[in-house]
Amino acid sequence: MRRTPGWLVVLCAAVVLGSTASATASEDVGVGGGDWPSWQGDLAGSRFNEAEHRITPDTVGGLNLKWAFAYPKTGAWVKSQPVVVGDDVFFGGPDQQFYAVDARSGKLKWRFDLTSVAPGPMDDVAFNGATGPTVAEGKVFFGDNRGYAYALDQHTGKLIWAVDTEDHPRGWHTGSPLYYQGRIYLGASSAEHGGGPDYPCCTFRGHIDSLDAATGALMWRYYTVPEPQAVGTWPSGATRYEPSGAGVWGSPVIDEATGTLYVGTGQNYSGNGGDFDTLLALDALGGTLRWKQQVTDADSWRDLCNVPDSEGYCPGLKDNTALDFDLGAAPNLFPVQGRMLVGVGQKSGVYHAFDAQTGEVRWRRQLSVPAPLGGATGIQWGSSYDGQNLYVATYFAEPGTLNALDPATGEVVWTTPNPANGCDWGGAAAYPDQCVLAHTPAVTSSPGLVYEGSTDGKMRVYAASTGEVLWEYDTVRDFVGTNGLIGRGGSVSGNGGAVVANGTLYVQAGYFPMYPSDRGNVLLAFDVP
Repeated sequence: MRRTPGWLVVLCAAVVLGSTASATASEDVGVGGGDWPSWQGDLAGSRFNEAEHRITPDTVGGLNLKWAFAYPKTGAWVKSQPVVVGDDVFFGGPDQQFYAVDARSGKLKWRFDLTSVAPGPMDDVAFNGATGPTVAEGKVFFGDNRGYAYALDQHTGKLIWAVDTEDHPRGWHTGSPLYYQGRIYLGASSAEHGGGPDYPCCTFRGHIDSLDAATGALMWRYYTVPEPQAVGTWPSGATRYEPSGAGVWGSPVIDEATGTLYVGTGQNYSGNGGDFDTLLALDALGGTLRWKQQVTDADSWRDLCNVPDSEGYCPGLKDNTALDFDLGAAPNLFPVQGRMLVGVGQKSGVYHAFDAQTGEVRWRRQLSVPAPLGGATGIQWGSSYDGQNLYVATYFAEPGTLNALDPATGEVVWTTPNPANGCDWGGAAAYPDQCVLAHTPAVTSSPGLVYEGSTDGKMRVYAASTGEVLWEYDTVRDFVGTNGLIGRGGSVSGNGGAVVANGTLYVQAGYFPMYPSDRGNVLLAFDVP
């Protein structure tokens, strides 16, 4: 079921459950140096916490489980990367609830029911719930799987506004919002790639929106493809539209010095037009295009491309342009010899670096062998930059690898494969046919350390200087949650990565249903003595 299309701004009281949040994360205190207030960690997308001083190469081996928060079993998987401000942790669950818990104890402070704004389930239950949030102006901002964007009071969970950003019935948010100078920047992708043979594919247009942080009002929108046109029929007789798709799956970054917003786009669902597989550089204030770099000549892919004898519904199979080589990862901004570069990983396994001002290609580095029909071998959600190296992980690359790159040249400083014994111990060992050695999450770093989880259910911390594994923890087990539920970990979460804030490591476990369980997923918090 779909709600009324168009822009709907709701200013009303919240459905608030649980106790009121404490004043420790108040607007007066603001965001501290050790906090992690957004998906990217900062405006430049570094995913690096320079202020972290408790978890170090000397202490990381002593990381122990501090608390667990368990989700109910819903059929969906956890995907909302948490943010941490002061003593508060904010995140969405796969149960269409948004939570605030105490960072020290994991105890619930408040929760907000997303269905109180727009009742009714999403078509694809696997993506139920909220994106990773961002905190600013005393508000918590996030999107959801129905195309809504929200602002909640940071202290109480009261709804300040909710905005329906999607006219399309299959539009949703997978990337997380970014706050900058009174605006929220949030991309839109969709589930339309999943339509079957009878579906009139496809009419969704990817877009990036700028919203007023105070009211949710649309300030500007940039569409990634022109309005799709009917161009005939599919073999089933369903109407054929093109071009379409080019969703914005990942999260944007902003160069404060120039006020430029950078964001990547996905593949076409049908046809071969628009800004697909493209890094966009937009004026953050007005939304006008400053430059763009399209990294794939043609890429038209949807789920039917994986079905045998589906050439009639996936023309790219014939000419080998059904690739799914998205720029779904968040970009990184980093300085090299007095110039700012912007880099982004692609599902082809290539990391691209461009001059941030002109879009000129500075270097490219192939980190895995590309495989068509899903782009699963490449770079997924995002990378990290610690002021010395870029840290980039590959997914199903037999095995996935974690790589340190020289930001000036792209030369590989070190490469560490997903440990070969990852499927041989821990909970994954009971599922040898399901377990694979691959990296779904975005990479995170802090001084001297790099954090990356795996589909083998292990969370690992690596030495930034050498790539040596310094600590690992198996999440494929049951955990008693602080909220009274029993949850079970699994593949370490995509749609984000580990969060390191104020001496605590936060990990969402259970991203894909690779390891059967009658339990819901878990958020885990670790600290050192």
